[in-house]
Amino acid sequence: MTFTSTPRGARLARRLVSHRLDAWGFPYDSEVNETLTLVVAELVANAVTHGRVPGRDFHLSLTLATARDRVRVEVTDTRGDRVPPARPCAPENPEAEAGRGLWLVACLANRLSVEPREGGGPGKTVRAEVDLPMTCPASGTPRSRAVPDAGLAA
Repeated sequence: MTFTSTPRGARLARRLVSHRLDAWGFPYDSEVNETLTLVVAELVANAVTHGRVPGRDFHLSLTLATARDRVRVEVTDTRGDRVPPARPCAPENPEAEAGRGLWLVACLANRLSVEPREGGGPGKTVRAEVDLPMTCPASGTPRSRAVPDAGLAA
């Protein structure tokens, strides 16, 4: 779907993702729903804050793999000159209110990449993939999601 590059558009995108995940069988209060909603929140906030071009919207795609073992989030903005860093780093000040969004996404996602916008148009697509299930099937215990040194894949 396409959303306006405004805080309202980001909020609507975040709500739509949480609703879609619930419809796919991942309840609102589940780890999958909460994690993917956070990933989307950070990526669309970046699109609105750093990828915004007045009058142009951002695009959000959410895809559940047929095997239900992976969810892919793609956020496309129209600003190609502001590409995220190749390796998001932990913020110097953990109490800071800004500067850690992409690092959080890198910690939560199994794969993260940034690519030029398809079709040759202006902008870029940030893609994050989260493998499911997020708990170990045998024991039901959560997998470790923290990957502090996570970088962007090519």
